[in-house]
Amino acid sequence: MQLKGIIREFPAGEQTIRILHDIDLTIYQGEMVAIIGQSGSGKSTLMNILGCLDKATAGDYLIFGKSVKQLDADELAKLRREHFGFIFQRYHLLGDIDARDNVAVPAVYAGMDNKVRAQRAEQLLTDLGLGDKVHNRPSQLSGGQQQRVSVARALMNGGDVILADEPTGALDSKSGKDVLQILNNLNKQGHTVIMVTHDPSIAEQAERVIELKDGRIIADYRNDNFRAEESTETSASKETTQADSPSPSRTLHHKQKSRLGSLIDRLSEAFRMSVLAMRAHKMRTLLTMLGIIIGIASVVSVVGLGQGSQQQILSNISSLGTNTITVIDGYPYGDPRRRYNDDNLTPDDAKAVADQPYVVSVSPQLDASASVRYRNVQESSSISGVGSDYLEVTGEKLAMGQGFDEQSISLRMQDVIIDDNAKTTFFPELENPIGEVLLIGNVPGRVIGVLEPNDNGFGRSSDSPTIYMPYTTMMSRIVGGDTIDRFVVLIDNQISTSAAESAISELIEGRHGADDFRTRNSDSIRQTIESTTNTMTLLISSIAIISLVVGGIGVMNIMLVSVTERTNEIGVRMAVGARQSDIMQQFLIEAVLVCILGGGLGILLAFMIGEGINSLGSDSFSVIYSPTSIIAAFICSTLIGIIFGFLPARNAAKLNPVEALSRD
Repeated sequence: MQLKGIIREFPAGEQTIRILHDIDLTIYQGEMVAIIGQSGSGKSTLMNILGCLDKATAGDYLIFGKSVKQLDADELAKLRREHFGFIFQRYHLLGDIDARDNVAVPAVYAGMDNKVRAQRAEQLLTDLGLGDKVHNRPSQLSGGQQQRVSVARALMNGGDVILADEPTGALDSKSGKDVLQILNNLNKQGHTVIMVTHDPSIAEQAERVIELKDGRIIADYRNDNFRAEESTETSASKETTQADSPSPSRTLHHKQKSRLGSLIDRLSEAFRMSVLAMRAHKMRTLLTMLGIIIGIASVVSVVGLGQGSQQQILSNISSLGTNTITVIDGYPYGDPRRRYNDDNLTPDDAKAVADQPYVVSVSPQLDASASVRYRNVQESSSISGVGSDYLEVTGEKLAMGQGFDEQSISLRMQDVIIDDNAKTTFFPELENPIGEVLLIGNVPGRVIGVLEPNDNGFGRSSDSPTIYMPYTTMMSRIVGGDTIDRFVVLIDNQISTSAAESAISELIEGRHGADDFRTRNSDSIRQTIESTTNTMTLLISSIAIISLVVGGIGVMNIMLVSVTERTNEIGVRMAVGARQSDIMQQFLIEAVLVCILGGGLGILLAFMIGEGINSLGSDSFSVIYSPTSIIAAFICSTLIGIIFGFLPARNAAKLNPVEALSRD
């Protein structure tokens, strides 16, 4: 390891402070070096540059003759991962995982097989006297034990070069001696050991001492007593310290995972750490999810309400008949001929249309008003002449009795069907008015059927009584003419109503020699209502999506706070070899998890809202859940996690390892 003219400066307002001044230094493989100096002398800065945690402002640093100046962040991470092991004064262990997992972290980023790394981590801890503390968390270990875990972590990937920053600074004297003995033993096994200290007595135990003052090397000498002290060590002491030493093998021969396997392993680690972080801050996680929950629940509920309302409206339209075309007598609106001649449509036109192969059935119709009387009850009512196929064409249902047949039409029978309003008006006391006789103007009519109530706002009036009779009877007995007002055509479901409408128009125009009629396609009404309800649903959903965006901003803010809180953890992971992509994955996965979990809870809340509305039993609308909206909500929540989690994750990945490690 060779430093050539290394200068390190740090900004301080508008000025810069130079910490290291033209450092020239060579450290050889297998040395045990102590860098000594008072606080502020630059020794920790020098160690950070040696360990590739920091970059020099000027000068060059070579490892085995290769300059690290041009290496990017991930290449530096590879150097740290494969060659360096760090032992920190404050241990820098991850508090949410146990000792074994702390030791194994570097191997995760190195792609070591799961079982192999677990076995090696346990072996290293056992060799360091912590075999019974494998599953203890850092908070359950003493300072000396935590430092031993830190040593084991440094050795996990081999640790050719051990960098120890004040390794005994936070320990009692006995624990400090134990750690120094461990470092000495590691050096005997071939590890290059570089330790930073301000204590001369600790420096004396190193083979070589480099003294810094005000950022300059003022002394670089070898400790003449280093090997002499080693030779006078008693055999009993050797046996004692050997039990505290890790396995003598530095070179690791473990099976590396494939690139895909290594990626999956790192993603699994990131996922696990994300879950642990969420569990450690349950309330904050819940509050973060709240915006997503409300947004997703709003979108799914609104779409469900829109679907339910649309289905209800379309069901109401179906009471007019499905796939129906109404041909209406009279010139189109705005045509000046309209005022002179409106009696152009005849029953023969209806019969001609009924003979077409795409037509299922046809019902001629004409309307009038008349005074209807039953005993002492008299009321002005709507009279409608209809054909035998009226019920089939319009979708009306009989509550009791029967409808008209062909004989009723051909014989001009004086039978009538009444709606629910007429039954209530004329027969309030009768449960079954079938067979009763109404006087319609001066024409008696026998009741043969009663229609079911129709309160949907479509079709017949919901206010005045309506009496139905054969259109032939009405033409001859009531209105005294030979034309009809309209006829309703039921089209085969396999046929396009637009094409059928054009064909019917051509047929009638050919018969009349003029376009003295109008058509109304029920399918166009359906399409208009579908378009209108879809537009309203989209509008309201757009408003609901705003809450999702607000929730996403909340996720971003909380994740930025999380990055700030866990800066030290990020620094530790970078020090042991995590790539920038590994750090980004961890925080991005956490953001996505928060949003997916929030999305799931939001969908659950939407179901609860929908069930609550449906349980009210409202006939006007109900909630119909749309699988598309649920899938879209899930995708949306995931995208929010990715979009709004990217900035915090990127900020975390771009952190400087040294700055990250220095924060609590």
